[in-house]
Amino acid sequence: MIDEHLPQLEAVTSTKRAGELLGANRATILRRRRPPVLGPPAPRPAPPNKLTEVERQHILSVLRSEEYCDLAPAQVWARLLDDGVYLCSISTMYRLLAVVGENRERRRQRTHPARTKPELIARAPNQVWSWDITKLAGPERGVYYELFVIIDIYSRYVVAWCVAAAETGELAEAFIADALDRHGIRRHQLTLHADRGSSMTSKPVAQLLVDLGVARSHSRPSVSNDNPYSEAQFKTLKYCPAFPTRFGSIAHARAFCSAFFDHYNHVHRHSGIGLHTPASVHYGTAEEIRNQRAATLAAAYAANPARFRHQPPTAPKLPEVARINEPTREAFIKSA
Repeated sequence: MIDEHLPQLEAVTSTKRAGELLGANRATILRRRRPPVLGPPAPRPAPPNKLTEVERQHILSVLRSEEYCDLAPAQVWARLLDDGVYLCSISTMYRLLAVVGENRERRRQRTHPARTKPELIARAPNQVWSWDITKLAGPERGVYYELFVIIDIYSRYVVAWCVAAAETGELAEAFIADALDRHGIRRHQLTLHADRGSSMTSKPVAQLLVDLGVARSHSRPSVSNDNPYSEAQFKTLKYCPAFPTRFGSIAHARAFCSAFFDHYNHVHRHSGIGLHTPASVHYGTAEEIRNQRAATLAAAYAANPARFRHQPPTAPKLPEVARINEPTREAFIKSA
């Protein structure tokens, strides 16, 4: 459109005016008539202060020397300057090291070994326990009580708990020792799992477990899913409608926890264990209760099959295993 009418308008007016009438800029018109000739870019002249190859190699040899190889370029620059030597700027040192792939931390670094993912299986009560500690808010801001809880991952039964004014390794040792004694745990029968809190990894607890023949397992750092049973149990506790915002005293906290754990163990029907109480699964009465449930459902079906669309109802099944992380096939077969 522009190329067709532009010559006619330019004959009676200027190129600029013709471009305005056609909606084109004068510079655009001129550029289309004389397109630039593209060629290789002109070589950029070397700056007058450019280091020579000899100077670059000398600076690198100084940075790699035994005296300076473990120091940051800023440290090297300052020490050379104190000795009356100036080679280049600090940024140039960094740039030269980056070109040869040596621009990294020059000090020796601490290494952290890879943490093993815990893979635990329980096929019956008292095979794997999980324990943890949570804080309970006291009567004033900044005042907290420590709640210690051990739960059996197969039955979900809280085998032990206590509320203390502070968390120490010695208190954790006594708490675990009492739980093991009350439940008659034999040597090499149990694995005790926990996260990596200070009490869980304390020397008194570690030595106690070695002496009693209890296997020890720990979560990986910052991986809450490695201790799911304790975390879920604490959520059930703190989301309970009766859970207070603050406890008036340590006696108040102990009284509440006593009532809560009694209800949790003996009244609460847990969805993860076929809607049985943890105590029923832990002490072996769940199968009998399931048979009673099956008889009740069978009678209800016989009385009115249409209500169930002629599909006999079944009671929820009891779990066969409980796991902390899905084990590898080899570990699963070994534990069977």
